[in-house]
Amino acid sequence: MQLKEISKDIYDVSALLDEVLGKEGTPEREKSCEKAWEEYNAQILLDARKNARLTQAELAKRIGADKGYISRIERGLTVPTVSTLYRIAAAMGLTVELRPA
Repeated sequence: MQLKEISKDIYDVSALLDEVLGKEGTPEREKSCEKAWEEYNAQILLDARKNARLTQAELAKRIGADKGYISRIERGLTVPTVSTLYRIAAAMGLTVELRPA
């Protein structure tokens, strides 16, 4: 698993991604992309909680969950339902906005 050098200081990152994550359009690549989005969203929630100056326990109490559940969400191990996401956002004084792309 090494970057293929195309010319001096230019590398084929796409080939490496294909090797590591699977070719675009394959189930392996789709699963990798889905996992990346889950981890990205988990990081957003972690950062938002810290910005709200809440501990995991405080946030959990506000939404009626346990601290372990918040921890699993922030580590990308659990994806909250939409309703739970709204409750988490509200508990941190935030809103969720859906808008056309």
